[in-house]
Order: sequence, then C-alpha cells, then structure tokens
Amino acid sequence: MLSTKGYAAKAADAKLEPFEFERREVGANDVLIEIEYCGVCHTDIHQTRNEWGNSMFPMVPGHEIVGRVAKVGTDVTKFKEGDFAGVGCFVDSCGDCENCRQDVEQFCQVHCAQTYNSTEMDEKTPTYGGYSNRIVVKENYALKISDSENLAAIAPLLCAGITTYSPLRKFNIGEGSNVGIVGLGGLGHMGVKFAVSLGADVTVFSTSPSKEKDAYNLGAHHFVVSKNEEEMKSLAGQYDFILDCVSAAHDLSVYLNLLKLNGAMCLVGVPEKPAPVHAFALIQNNRSLAGSGIGGIKETQAMLDYCAENNITSDVEIIPIRNIEEAYERTIKGDVRYRFVIDMKSLNNGE
Repeated sequence: MLSTKGYAAKAADAKLEPFEFERREVGANDVLIEIEYCGVCHTDIHQTRNEWGNSMFPMVPGHEIVGRVAKVGTDVTKFKEGDFAGVGCFVDSCGDCENCRQDVEQFCQVHCAQTYNSTEMDEKTPTYGGYSNRIVVKENYALKISDSENLAAIAPLLCAGITTYSPLRKFNIGEGSNVGIVGLGGLGHMGVKFAVSLGADVTVFSTSPSKEKDAYNLGAHHFVVSKNEEEMKSLAGQYDFILDCVSAAHDLSVYLNLLKLNGAMCLVGVPEKPAPVHAFALIQNNRSLAGSGIGGIKETQAMLDYCAENNITSDVEIIPIRNIEEAYERTIKGDVRYRFVIDMKSLNNGE
C-alpha cells in the first residue's frame, strides 16, 4: 500500500485537518499521479458539512485534480511517466451497462465510484479525493492534460469546466443563440467563457452589481442585476437557453419566464433545498427545465482538448492547504474570483 498525506473532515461539524491514509499499489492498468493542484468545488463544502445528507467520514474532498504521472502499470498505454494528467469527479464504473456503453459513465447503472465520499467498485472500500499528495486511478478514468505552465488554472476544468461545457453542447449552443448565465461564480464564469467561445450572445444575471465589470471582461455582451424587477420583466421571452449556475435558493420561475418559444433552462448548481416551480412558467412558450451532471470521460477529454485549442482556463486564486477553511467561508460569500485552487505542494512542504 502507498502511504498518502491529505486533509480530511472527520465529522460534519469538524474542520479539515491533516490525515494520513493508504492508497492501493499501482496495478497493471493503473497510473499513479503526484497531485500538484486541486480545485475547491462548492460540492466539497456541501459534502464535508453533510448538507446533502449522504456524507461518509473521514472524508478527503477534492475532484478537480491535476498533476504528473509518477508511475504506470505494466499494461498502461495512454500515459507514461512525466505526463500531465487529471482526475475529475469519478474514478471508476462498471464499463458495461447501457449508460457506460454510451460514454456517460457518471450515470453508471451498477455503481459509479465517485472520486471521494464514495466507494470503489466493491462498494466497501472508501474513496479519498484530491486534497492529498497522490492518487492511483485506472488509466481509462484519467484525463490527458496538455503541457502547460498554468496547471492550477486547468484544475477546475475537471468539474466546473465540464459541468458547464456539457449542457451548452447538449443544447447545441452556437452562433445566433441568445444565452443567459445565472450566477457569476466558479461555475458561471466558465459558462460565460464557453458560451462566448461557441458564438452565443451572452447575458450574465447576478445579484451583485459589483460583478458587472468582471462579466464584460470575461466576454459577456450584457449584464443584468437580477434584483431589478422591471429590467427582468422587460426581458421576458428573449432567451433560447439559460444556464443556472447558482447553488443558493432562488426563484426559478423568474428565469423560466425569460425563455422564448421552446427555450430551455438547465440547472447545474445544487441548492441545499428543493426549489418550487410554477407549472405555468413551463407551459407558457413550451419551455423546458433540465439538469446536467458533469460529463463522461470521452466528453471531458473533448472539453479539455477544446480548452487547450481555444486557450480557455479558469480564473483562480491559489492557496496553501492550511487556508482551506478560510477558502470555504469566502466561497460561500462569493468572495473569490472565481475558483480557489490548492497548491498541493504545500502539503508536502508542511505548509
């Protein structure tokens, strides 16, 4: 077994603290990745604080992982030592069910082994995430990362990136699409970058007037303060697609009313409590309300390749692991532009 250093939450009301555990030895189809950076996702906060009621402790969070391959198994063909590699939100699946055969392994009908707060395929062995110095993963569940001097800004693509890229592709967003992005946080800022890159006319909706400049700097064409009821009403029926990236409670019907005929709104943020939706907001204009959950390995790799070709990365603030609790509180307050990323070398250096 491989001795591993990490940071873990021991209980829902406990702060993250140093934690030592063991990873499996590198098998024939495995790669060992020495983790250099790990993004901080709002999901990490929900899970460590058991806000969704499914937390398993002790928990080592983190599913936006990038680093270098330190060792490969005897049968590995996709990676070699020294390659950059990434790990996203899951590390295994059955590979044979209907969903896996359609390259949406995240919806495996047998068991999707999440990167943390989950179990391996035996449904017994706990998985531990990227707030650690190394990870062992099957080569088919690792992602190729292009050589880059900015690995930290690539890390959030493994969750925030694919979470916003996938629905934009699914709903065929491109030239001529009128798109709204609700919320300008870790998810929303990536939604803006992708939608603009795909050729859409993009409006950012935010409760924070202070984010207007940032929205335009990210490439948005319009900015609306969603608390302005008159302006919101004036935009009724104007949007083909709205990507809702907010993880706090809010009125979905307000945004559904902005959709034109056959328009769709897709939820990618996950508030703590369910949101009511008035049926008339959907019936009018034949609107649709959808959800989207990350992406399979094939689509995630396509997203990473698209980002490399189009010079798209996340806007990040790099922190040492010792500042993780402060980063959580600032994330909740929206006080980050726009994603915290942990320099995991700080763990090895004892920082």
